[in-house]
Amino acid sequence: MKPSAPPRPSLAAAVWRLVLRRLLFAFPVVVLVSAGIFVLGKLSPFDPVAAYFGVRILRASPEQLAQIRQDWGVDDPAWLQYGRWLSRLAGGDLGDSRLFSQPVSTVIADRLGWTVLLVGVGLLTALSIALLAGVAAAWHRGGWFDRAVTSLAYAIEAAPVFWLALAALSLFAVQLRWLPAAGVSDTRADVSFAQVAEHLILPAAVLGLAQAPWFVLFVRQALLTELASDYVLAARARGLAERAVVLRHALRTGLLPAITLVGARIPELITGALLVETVFSWPGVAAATVTAATSVDFPLLAAMTLLATVAVLAGNLLADVLYAVVDPRVRADG
Repeated sequence: MKPSAPPRPSLAAAVWRLVLRRLLFAFPVVVLVSAGIFVLGKLSPFDPVAAYFGVRILRASPEQLAQIRQDWGVDDPAWLQYGRWLSRLAGGDLGDSRLFSQPVSTVIADRLGWTVLLVGVGLLTALSIALLAGVAAAWHRGGWFDRAVTSLAYAIEAAPVFWLALAALSLFAVQLRWLPAAGVSDTRADVSFAQVAEHLILPAAVLGLAQAPWFVLFVRQALLTELASDYVLAARARGLAERAVVLRHALRTGLLPAITLVGARIPELITGALLVETVFSWPGVAAATVTAATSVDFPLLAAMTLLATVAVLAGNLLADVLYAVVDPRVRADG
């Protein structure tokens, strides 16, 4: 009598084990990144007090500058500044932004929603382009459409995001005047759904187009691999229509690995959003990160860097969880 196979772990148990392993890995990563930003800040040649005053520093007295440096603790060792920041962070306090004269939590809360909106719509745009173009290119492998899609994908992949943003801004906002150039609403207009939707089209399209080549090439190659597999050949031998073979069999299995690609592209999405928000004056956290870096606002910069790290780790965790949900083999291996 053959021994029975061990029972397959339940979905909930497998997901919880996966989440626990990822969290145990994420904690030291977050600590190291947050510590690294303080060390780099201490080694930086830029003076936050001078950046805060700007040209007004010429009229400030030495006593006033010394008092501000003491109040801010900018001359303290990096480990002491980091320890104070960690103690405040444990109590839910991210510190105060010297540039915006607001709590860092307020600065982030006012801008996070705009970044999530831009990144979310940009990602959906990239996935839609990839699904349509990638499937069509694989379906007509070797044809003119396949060659055109592949060539265009490689060309866009090599183009910097800020170049695409500036080109789109020049064409659609300046020359054709089809779309607004910046912000979330027109001057002196209320921030409404229609205004935000109109101003979102151009930056979201640029962000989605910049991320689409990776997904297009991935979907095309994954579908080509599945179309050459044995079960697809068997489905064709049974007389199934080509549309059913591609859409119901090959595409469903071929898109499974794309879930992990979404998580792997989160860092590129954040970097792309930073550049797109800067070009289009989109009021998100990415634009505030650039301002914090150029103004040497260490409390805000540290919080933004920590937020970006958590977003990358959360994106990869979500991709792993979704893959475990849709593919039972992952749960069995876990």
